[in-house]
Amino acid sequence: MRQKLAAVLALDMAGYSRLMEADEAGTLARLRTHRIELIDPAVAKNDGRIIKTTGDGMLVEFQSVSDAVRCAVEIQQRMKRRNSDVATDRRIEFRIGINVGDIIFDDGDIFGDGVNIASRVEQLADVGGICITAAVAAQIADRLEVSIEDLGEKVLKNISRPVRLYRIGIDEEIAAHPAVKETSQRRRTNTKPSIVVLPFDNMSGDPDQEFFADGLTEDIITELSRHHELFVISRNSSFVYKDKSTNVREVAEKLGVQYLVEGSVRKIGDRLRVTVQLIDAVNDTHIWANKYDRKLDDVFAIQDEVTASIAATLPGRVEAAQRDHLSRMKPSNMVAYECALAAKVLHHRSTAEDNLKAQAFIDKAIALDPGYAHAHAWRACILGQAWVHGWCEDKDATWEQVTSELDKALALDDNDADVHRILAAVRVSSNQLSEAQYHQERALSLNPNYDLVVVQQGELLTWLGRPEEGMDWIRKAMRLNPHHPERFWSHLAKAHFAARQYDEALEAFKRLSTMDHEQHAFAAACHGWRGDADSALSHLKKVRALASDFDVETFLSTLHYAQDSNVQHMREGLVRAGATDRALSKTGAARSS
Repeated sequence: MRQKLAAVLALDMAGYSRLMEADEAGTLARLRTHRIELIDPAVAKNDGRIIKTTGDGMLVEFQSVSDAVRCAVEIQQRMKRRNSDVATDRRIEFRIGINVGDIIFDDGDIFGDGVNIASRVEQLADVGGICITAAVAAQIADRLEVSIEDLGEKVLKNISRPVRLYRIGIDEEIAAHPAVKETSQRRRTNTKPSIVVLPFDNMSGDPDQEFFADGLTEDIITELSRHHELFVISRNSSFVYKDKSTNVREVAEKLGVQYLVEGSVRKIGDRLRVTVQLIDAVNDTHIWANKYDRKLDDVFAIQDEVTASIAATLPGRVEAAQRDHLSRMKPSNMVAYECALAAKVLHHRSTAEDNLKAQAFIDKAIALDPGYAHAHAWRACILGQAWVHGWCEDKDATWEQVTSELDKALALDDNDADVHRILAAVRVSSNQLSEAQYHQERALSLNPNYDLVVVQQGELLTWLGRPEEGMDWIRKAMRLNPHHPERFWSHLAKAHFAARQYDEALEAFKRLSTMDHEQHAFAAACHGWRGDADSALSHLKKVRALASDFDVETFLSTLHYAQDSNVQHMREGLVRAGATDRALSKTGAARSS
């Protein structure tokens, strides 16, 4: 014997004895026809399994309550149409009852309270109607648009406790509840990570704080929705679960999502504490959690701050979880989003070999979904990386591909912050700083709390000769995402260098686990301006070890300063560091000073 939770549909023919007495052969023949043409196909179509049949009825098991109700409505609606031209005294009509509960399977049969209640409920259904228990009604209330009438509590034969029953209307076609329509649409058209933000709990006991908890939830939903790489369930769907005890896996299954965000708000004296956690519902594991303690001076400012921090952190945590999942998958199993994610991971490794692999993955993503704007933007980014580093045979042809992909991405989705972010980055690479500013501002307007957009604003301001402002934006990005990429420190270091703050720049460079030849060149220039010849020489040797053909003028041409004074500032720093020494540079145009 085994026991499990399931939906049970009990069906019984009304007036069976009377009809058999009047026309036994004809009744059996018509009943068999209804079984073959209607009932059995409806059960199969809705993933039901017929467990037991009697002469005039059956018991059917369903894994989903919604499937059981859909099956019942289909049977009763179609039987109503079939009987429209049949004399009243010859009509075959059914009563249907549905319950959900623990059932026992033994030797091909089912037993238990769940089955007994379903059978008793069926007996109270109208002829041609459907009667359900409160447990069934609770599960379909937020999944199906169907009329439900409360019949109150009823005493059922041989059942010790009263059972609340409901009648389902069958006059109209059954339709999915908006929340389920949204989920069904997502399943058909979306392969992106899906997430629902459940209403935050007000733990303070102060009803006045309820507005803060609800407002925080709604703001987080809104901010996360700005990230086009996430599919975020709407507020109307998530607030169905307000003030309800929820099971993570059940909620995820109903809404068709992989990730859930849960949180709580508690007021303690003049302080407000907000806790939040991100859960992978498929594996039932916690991915990330954080706690925010703030003094209750301005509740709306706190709401904005916490919302911004959570909205900036969550996408990165989701992407990290997706990367872990991706590492366990075979490439042949990947869908467009996963191919794009694999391409991003390879792109960030910044090697010629990985760039080539990234191109293959992003090409596959576009082949799977030609209308995927984000993939086109990243194809431009990956090809742009190859162009910058010379990892391509024909630089002119590669650049044409870069601009073509960006045009496609923009035409497909002008409201994707990532599309404009990448456009801005590529425009910076080609020293088109005015155009870069336009796309950067557009990206900020679309998603002002996206850490990659915010840090890029700081980087752009540094190139434009406004490094102090740039530092503020870079630090903001770091606050928004405490798990920010390590390269943020490099952006901050370069901003400090441009602001002539050499000690601060070197402190920021120390936060990097490894440095490339460009970063060592900046560090050498810092020491050059500080007059530390030994440290400057140490970094210059590392520059040459990583880039044997390093040349000062070529290096300066890769920088994107809008003002020549900043270019000269870097040149002078490298000269002071000794970069023109013949042992360290191909040019050997001058000796170190």
